Amino acid sequence: MNRLVRVDVRRLDSGLPLPAYAHLGDAGLDLRSAIDISLTPGQRAAIPTGIALAIPEGFVAFVQPRSGLALNDGLGIANSPGVVDSGYRGEVMVVAVNLDPVEVIHVLRGDRIAQLVLVPIAQAELREVETLDSSERGMRGHGSTGRQ
Repeated sequence: MNRLVRVDVRRLDSGLPLPAYAHLGDAGLDLRSAIDISLTPGQRAAIPTGIALAIPEGFVAFVQPRSGLALNDGLGIANSPGVVDSGYRGEVMVVAVNLDPVEVIHVLRGDRIAQLVLVPIAQAELREVETLDSSERGMRGHGSTGRQ
């Protein structure tokens, strides 16, 4: 099921293409860097993408790493996933981090650096209670289901 949702985009940098899906059925639109930047190991930077969005109410856009860049170069997103709320109208930024322990990562203007995934959301109505209902898992936390 393919559900098309209209998202208004304001191009802040006329020299860059708009975000696009690389393949039919992809979940993420490719975001491009609006600048040249080099990140030393461990360095973080907010990289502008040259676009601003009007995400429809009831949706959120997540800025996610590109798997190939993460695997091959160590380019990650420090606040992954980055959140673009429906009320935000500023430039979409990618909070990139160089996770490689040795190599500098060079990002060039126009490089695809992240992907934007649009997701429907529900808002929670919190209700304070004295106790929570029971579940099979209970209070068992990290690693409680084993390694396999």
